[in-house]
Amino acid sequence: MRVPLSWLREYVDLPATETGRDVQAKLITAGLEVETVERLGAGLTGPLVVGKVLTIEELTEFKKPIRFCTVDVGRANGTGEPQEIICGARNFAVGDKVVVALPGAVLPGDFRIAERKTYGKVSRGMICSSEELGMGEDPNHGIIILPPEHEIGIDATVLLELFDEVLDIAVTPDRGYCLSMRGVAREAAIAYGLPLRDPALLDVPAPNSYGYPVQVADPVGCDRFTARTVVGLAPEARSPIWLQRRLQKAGMRPISLAVDITNYVMLELGQPLHAYDRTRIDGPIGVRRAEAGEKITTLDGTVRVLDAADLVITDNRGPIGIAGVMGGADTEIADPVTDAETGAVTGSSEVVIEAAHFDAISIARTARRHKLSSEASKRFERGVDPQAAAAAAQRCVDLLVLLAGGTAEAGVTEIAAPSAPRTVTMPANHPDKVAGVAYGRETVVRRLQEVGCDVYGQDELIVTVPSWRPDLGEPNDLAEEVIRLEGYENLPSTLPKPPAGRGLTERQRVHRRVGRALAGAGYVEALNYPFMGQQVLDQLGLDADDARRRVVTLVNPLSDEEPALRTTLLPGLLGALRRNDSRGSHDLALFETGLVFRPEGEAKVAVRLPVDRRPTDEEIAGVNAALPAQPRRAAVVLAGAREQSGWWGKGRPADWADAIEAARTIATEAGAELLIDADQHAPFHPGRCAAFHVVIDGVKTLAGHGGELHPRVVKALGLPARSCAMELDLDVLEKASEGPVKAPRISAFPVATQDVALVVDQDVPSAAVEYYLAGGAGELLESIRLFDVYTGDQVGEGKKSLAYALKFRAADRTLTVEEATAARDAAVALAAEHTGAVLRGA
Repeated sequence: MRVPLSWLREYVDLPATETGRDVQAKLITAGLEVETVERLGAGLTGPLVVGKVLTIEELTEFKKPIRFCTVDVGRANGTGEPQEIICGARNFAVGDKVVVALPGAVLPGDFRIAERKTYGKVSRGMICSSEELGMGEDPNHGIIILPPEHEIGIDATVLLELFDEVLDIAVTPDRGYCLSMRGVAREAAIAYGLPLRDPALLDVPAPNSYGYPVQVADPVGCDRFTARTVVGLAPEARSPIWLQRRLQKAGMRPISLAVDITNYVMLELGQPLHAYDRTRIDGPIGVRRAEAGEKITTLDGTVRVLDAADLVITDNRGPIGIAGVMGGADTEIADPVTDAETGAVTGSSEVVIEAAHFDAISIARTARRHKLSSEASKRFERGVDPQAAAAAAQRCVDLLVLLAGGTAEAGVTEIAAPSAPRTVTMPANHPDKVAGVAYGRETVVRRLQEVGCDVYGQDELIVTVPSWRPDLGEPNDLAEEVIRLEGYENLPSTLPKPPAGRGLTERQRVHRRVGRALAGAGYVEALNYPFMGQQVLDQLGLDADDARRRVVTLVNPLSDEEPALRTTLLPGLLGALRRNDSRGSHDLALFETGLVFRPEGEAKVAVRLPVDRRPTDEEIAGVNAALPAQPRRAAVVLAGAREQSGWWGKGRPADWADAIEAARTIATEAGAELLIDADQHAPFHPGRCAAFHVVIDGVKTLAGHGGELHPRVVKALGLPARSCAMELDLDVLEKASEGPVKAPRISAFPVATQDVALVVDQDVPSAAVEYYLAGGAGELLESIRLFDVYTGDQVGEGKKSLAYALKFRAADRTLTVEEATAARDAAVALAAEHTGAVLRGA
């Protein structure tokens, strides 16, 4: 909501010295989000005067039409002689009053006006358009044509109200009354402790039986409808400058007098209105729900197919407007047309004014359904004062009579559904308990009365809520009003006191350790939205029966392209990899930890929890049972160089081994031991994919996969060649954890080293051999390291030789050769039993 300070001063006698910044600070203190204060006319200096065009000479010898004009500016130029000006605009004629910038003037943008020779003539000034003066966008991009009654030579900056300050307020959904000058003025009056001149306090005639006929078929969707008629309007009447300027400052474009007046009253009182050309209405006005498939052409020229839930305004022909959103083109106010021969002006001379109150939820749904957000719908969906309809219609009628020479018909139509004032019962000390501040009953009552409430009672207050505050429905809402008006900045700051002896859970500690370990290994954390679309699952090459294809679809997604919750972390990470690579960062190592959503079994519908009491444990358990499984995952993606080249040597590109090493790093932090096997699993390359298993209660359990991505996946997602990835289930690792990591005991006795070379089949993973060697070696084994892999004729076709260095050490003695050899032989025996390994040379 844009609020001109000059307009605000009409309703509140703000101190003359108060600037827009001062008012901004006051309103922010009162709880309004005043984002900016715009200074109109900044950088503009005169002389800027009203002139009258005397002559126009068309210069035709140039590529574009140019006019050499003489303009009477009175004594403003110091001589009284006509001012000679070159101008390219063509929307003015001899005798028109225009705005002239004389030499020495400076227009917005530091555009300085001086005498200059151009097109073979000397131009001494400029005839101005609204855009050049910073008045807002003009759709016609033409010169400002002033009404003929304005005196030549007067200061145009005053006439056009070019100097002002405009407050731009971001109105939150619960403060819809501030989408009007009336609402903002009320807040300003409270903030400054000044009286308010309420523009809605008008003498309104009582409804009678001879107003324009209206039939409301849906009193729930429309609980109030006021109609007034004005006839005898002068079609040639134009909006006065003050009205146009107020609309422009508020961010609206002047259109025609009748439409400008309805927009002006909407900005002033917050009540949207609509003006119909009475001669184009067929029969009574009706309000009903649309029939499915009905069509209407709205004012923007678009044909819209209506839904059965849409509330519409009708006549005998059908819909003539979408209630609370936009009117129809069939009954719009006609633009004035001048007859070229007679000079007579024709146009709308009879107008029916509609001021109604519609259901907020219905209007909000209709506006979103048709993707048609209007100034009216913004107000209705936030809540409009139902008691302001009659006053707004009367204000509109008064302005039409005053500015267009019309006559208000005596008929007044007002249809209102029965309603009662809303009351809220609240203990007088409730705001004190909410804020932790002792305000006292008198302060609470005074603040509630300032916002328009009627308050009765002593210890138990009965508060009647004003009609313009639909957001005040319970004691906490009233407490909020007291607290904000007393000043949020006056609330004491009290730090919570957590109970002693509590900290992070083991799951949280693992999560943090994993993130720190990956960051220490050179990975950068990427935080992605937990949404994805079905298309990315196709790009990942997942089978039709893959469990990752079963998703939870959102009812109201942020994006239609990503309507589901993610079942894997890879789509988001790979998207981040692609974006960074496209922006010039080619050496990438990213990681993310977070939840994925994996529905299991039949989908369940959660019960709706009550809001008037605490849900029972059974109700909470029912909601939890309906939720999908949400395991916590960790994933990494890599591309480009893993080690940079330099004076120290050649670099190294990232490959599948780095992804597997990242999995080992995560497992180490989680206190689990990974078993790594070759596998084939989308979206990984079938020959460069590893499956990660852990042992839980003696059962080998899958924990994740990693490796190099399939070339088809790389191409489909637009990723760098040879991109790699890995994903692990942290919850599975936690179950396999052996508990907190224990610090090793350092032995002072010497180490005994035994080397062993084993021959196994090519498809046997070295990690599996290492696992069984470690299991057979027993407690004396200190470390095991693979230091050589050999393939060739000496070991036979389809075989490979794996050489391991085993270090043995005892904590209490020096090991003998026999003890070390026995431990080695036990290790070899277990590896041979499970992997078929044979000692090389045996």
